[in-house]
This record gives sequence, structure tokens and C-alpha cells, in this order.
Amino acid sequence: MNKRLNIGIIGAGRIGKVHAESLAFRIPEAHPAMITDVNIEAARDAAERFGIPLVAADAAAILADATIDAVLICSSTNTHADLIVDAARAGKHIFCEKPVDHGLERIDKALEAVQAAGVKLQIGFNRRFDTNFARARAAVASGEIGTPQMIHIISRDPAPPPASYVKVSGGMFLDMTIHDFDMARFLIGDEVEEIYTAAGVMVDPAIGAEGDVDTAVITLRFRNGVIGTIDNSRKAVYGYDQRVEVFGSAGSIATANRYANQAVLSTVESIHQDLPMNFFMDRYTDSFVSELRCFVQAVLEDKPTPVAGIDGRIPVVMALAARKSYDERRPVRLEEIGTLAHA
Repeated sequence: MNKRLNIGIIGAGRIGKVHAESLAFRIPEAHPAMITDVNIEAARDAAERFGIPLVAADAAAILADATIDAVLICSSTNTHADLIVDAARAGKHIFCEKPVDHGLERIDKALEAVQAAGVKLQIGFNRRFDTNFARARAAVASGEIGTPQMIHIISRDPAPPPASYVKVSGGMFLDMTIHDFDMARFLIGDEVEEIYTAAGVMVDPAIGAEGDVDTAVITLRFRNGVIGTIDNSRKAVYGYDQRVEVFGSAGSIATANRYANQAVLSTVESIHQDLPMNFFMDRYTDSFVSELRCFVQAVLEDKPTPVAGIDGRIPVVMALAARKSYDERRPVRLEEIGTLAHA
């Protein structure tokens, strides 16, 4: 393996461009060698902005190029599983945005192809690489807060997506809450065995018309006894609301929202500060770079990736359980959906 990893980027949409910029300007061990998109103009625009030498309309061009060591799959979710299979068979190491797929059968097929080919796979759960959440995980893992007893995750978007997006996203649990399911596992370091969901449509009736929800409280019961709650809304008028608290026998650790500045204005009328960051691209900028840097290092140094294929599967099981709980108005054990390991 070359000391500089040649990477092909599949998808020149929003997240594809974020990763292309990171590879081009912030990760010197990597080289973005080609970018593809069915919208060839989007690919050409990204290539010009980030100095990527090769452009194509079809991902097959990346997979056929023997000089490319790894691929970033940043295309639409419905393409992920098939592209993982194709990339694995082509001998490429793989970074894939979440989720792998909405169905466990297709996820398992993809993971089996990765295992058979002996390539590396990392799933794009970037929030694990946020310094606040990483510090919370360290406090749990080191025993600083004693034995964890409860975890509370607040995750609220600043504005709801259009109904056209909801129609293809798999719904809130698979699209939005999936990050929180992963964060719960990551912070506690154990698996959830039962989920109960209370949810409704309180933000946008168009979301309800598509059969989805936009507001939810989800209760998690972990195998080790920890009790968790996830608090979701598609619309927090004050900005992107991302907070966590883990409470333990010897203390607690909590993370706050990130702000563009920390200034507090005090006058005779009031004391206030500016609103928190309003978009995930701003809130998690550094984490996107960190996750890619870890992927590149894992390939170059032949180490395990920090977010493996199974970490892409289990949150989907959790999301399906959350939806089943909402539909049936009862707690659902994850074993009702599927095992927590692929066959």
C-alpha cells in the first residue's frame, strides 16, 4: 500500500463535497483521485474546486481503476449496499455513509461481501469523532463517573426536511435517530435489548401524510441495566440542539450545544448569547475530518476501522424496533427484529 492513499469518491452531493474538501486540503495522507456522480456537472464542479484529476458519471470507473485503493460511498442510501458489494469484489477498502441500507437482508449481503474480500469497511457515524462526545465516552470507559445508570440524548434539527425527502429516507428513525442509536451504544459501551417509542406529528402535517413522525421520545433498556432516553424533534426554532448526559454512580458528564461564539451580552434589560450553530455541517465540521483521517490511517497501517460494518447494522435493528414499538404501542425487544450480528 502506498503511503498516500488514493481514494475515489462516489457521489458529489452535499456530503461528498464535504469529504472531498477534507481529503484535498486537510488529510495529507490521502489523495482524492476521482469523483463520480450521475449528475456529471456536479462531479466536474467538485473536481475543479478540490483539484481532483478524474471525473466520471458512473461509479464503475472508480472500481475499474487499479490505482485507486479505497472508495467513499456518498451516494443515495438505496445505492449503498450494492456499491459496497461491488467495491469489495473490486478489492477496494470502503468508507460508506449511513445507513448501509433500510433492510437487514441487504446489509448482511454487503457485510458478507466485505468479509469475503478481506477489505476494510468504515461506516460514517461521524458524531463519535466529535470531541465533546468522545470525552463523554472516555469518562464512562475510564470509570470517572462510576457505573453508568442513565443516559439522555437530545437531538433536534433546526428545520424539518421536505416531504419528498421523507418519502425516500426510510423515516425519522432510520434517517435521523439512527445517529442517536449509534451514540447510545458508543457512549455506554453495551447493547440495547428493548425499546419503547412514544411519537407523533407535531411539526409538519406533510410528514405525517407520508406515514412518518417528527417528534419522539424513545426509551432504551440496555443489557447491563442502564436506562436511556432519546429526545427527537424535527424542528428546534433556536438552532441545532445536540446534547448528551450520562449519569453514573459516582457522578455525571454532560455535553452542551456548540456556538459560533461564547460571548454573553449583559445589559439592563437582559443577559443573553447568540443562538447555537444552526446546521449539522457547521456543528460537526471537525468530526467529518477526524472520521476520514481514522479511516485513512486504518487502511495505511492495516488496523481495524473504528466504526465497523456491524456498527452500521445494529442501529438499523434499533430503528426498526423503534418503529415497530410506535406502530404497536408496546415495548419491543431487539431480538424480535433480528440478531445483533450478521449471519
